[in-house]
Amino acid sequence: MGASIPASPPILLTMSVFAIICLWAFPEFASAKHAGITRHYKFNIRLKNVTRLCHTKSMVTVNGKFPGPRVVAREGDRLVVKVVNHVPNNISIHWHGIRQIQSGWADGPSYITQCPIQTNQSYVYNFTITGQRGTLFWHAHFSWLRATVYGPLIIFPKHNVSYPFAKPHKEVTILLGEWFNADPEAVISQALQTGAGPNVSEAYSFNGLPGPLYNCSANNTYKLKVKAGKTYLLRLINAALNDELFFSIANHTLTVVEADAIYVKPFETNVLVMAPGQTTNVLLKTKPIAPNASFYMLARPYFTGQGTFDNTTAAGILEYETSSNSTIFKPILPRINATNAVANFTRRFRSLANSQFPVNVPQTVDKKFFFPVGLGNSPCPKNQTCQGPNGTKFAASVNNISMALPSVALLQSYFFKKSNGVYTSDFPSFPLHPFNYTGTPPNNTFVTNATKVVVLPFNTSVEVVMQETSILGAESHPLHLHGFNFYIVGEGFGNFDPNNDPKNFNLVDPVERNTVGVPSGGWVAIRFLADNPGVWLMHCHFDVHLSWGLRMAWIVLDGTLPNQKLPPPPSDLPKC
Repeated sequence: MGASIPASPPILLTMSVFAIICLWAFPEFASAKHAGITRHYKFNIRLKNVTRLCHTKSMVTVNGKFPGPRVVAREGDRLVVKVVNHVPNNISIHWHGIRQIQSGWADGPSYITQCPIQTNQSYVYNFTITGQRGTLFWHAHFSWLRATVYGPLIIFPKHNVSYPFAKPHKEVTILLGEWFNADPEAVISQALQTGAGPNVSEAYSFNGLPGPLYNCSANNTYKLKVKAGKTYLLRLINAALNDELFFSIANHTLTVVEADAIYVKPFETNVLVMAPGQTTNVLLKTKPIAPNASFYMLARPYFTGQGTFDNTTAAGILEYETSSNSTIFKPILPRINATNAVANFTRRFRSLANSQFPVNVPQTVDKKFFFPVGLGNSPCPKNQTCQGPNGTKFAASVNNISMALPSVALLQSYFFKKSNGVYTSDFPSFPLHPFNYTGTPPNNTFVTNATKVVVLPFNTSVEVVMQETSILGAESHPLHLHGFNFYIVGEGFGNFDPNNDPKNFNLVDPVERNTVGVPSGGWVAIRFLADNPGVWLMHCHFDVHLSWGLRMAWIVLDGTLPNQKLPPPPSDLPKC
């Protein structure tokens, strides 16, 4: 029961029409041995007028689509994506969750692995999908362009390889996003200039459509039509800029089967919560007989911070094909600040941990790190009025280091051994000034602005404990690691206890992910093996916290074998 790739892919090019038909309608035509094939896409970055909530604006898109086009491949395929920038903004594209084995030049974060693609310039992202299958997504990785530049990245299993669950009747992709009436670039630019928190979005959305609970939005409603007695695979992606989101479908139970493109032990739930950057695949089993009703699908934020946030609800509608839909039911979502409900949900995730999908969590570690993460502030520049806390500017940090982006890409500086004046290799492994992280904040809450990295020898086993702090209020922080998946071996509330908490770590079937929410008022422990040479960003996936500096980078050195070394950059790597 192998999965099938639809026969009408987006934007395929540089093949003959016959080849396109053969490779997509009959992917097995590519090779008798079912080897991976090369799939070509072209992304034209263009401005497009889009109307939502009775508000029309010009926004940055890929190929004029919002959300952007779907990228589809199989495990083992090579993707070649040419990105051509036709807009005034600089841009780069990140393939969120792709490990980029020996292809770090294609990872995408601006000033980390590449300089951004400038106006009228192009860059070809070239990488092979190795050992991964499932739901991921791609998005812009420059400033706040991710608000409109994002789309699904669907990786099917190899030919003749089935899902570890019954083949669904149909697969559906749902992207949760945000809508700003204003230009998101103007929003973050103003916030960074004044030092204040940015204005929030006007709406959330299902596949770019806010739904009928917003004014002037009834005609912009996502509707999912289903048949009775069938099982649907919903590929859910939280592409929102700054919000964790609850998701639920009225009167229907969902079975979680995958998270961040990793299969998990199935479990049932009525409500999901997803941090920005996280993906979750669920099975939806429809009712055996079509009811004379339709059902709201709702998404609204989980929020525990002190600032303002978009306290609205996006709605889509689930409809049965033969139903009259005379009645519509609405699901009950948890409270906005239901931290315990979020913790209880996230702790249910477990790896399959079987012979086909083993758990390779490091049982012992070579390097341990303890990173407080959270908000802080920076002094207001002279002769300027700032609107942050007590006349300062908002900032964010990892281990009190607020990462300043360099003017050249870190990966280029490292590869060509020109790091002097670009970065230093002295990122602290532990806090230089420990304090009661979830208690009374210290008197000095200023962060240190610097470009520091951690250097790891190839194949180093790593443990990182990320501790949320109560500085300027406790809130969750979704941390995303580029270049690796990691295992979540422990989490809890309060301050991490290095003597007792590791005794309860799960080293048997911990969930494997690429993005994890550091709990509000708590901590999370992850482990990974540094077996992918290159420069890899780790950052908060709230873009406002990323803009304020909540990021750091790892340099993983080459190994001794040819397949353990980072190759030279491509000739079209963007110049700074």
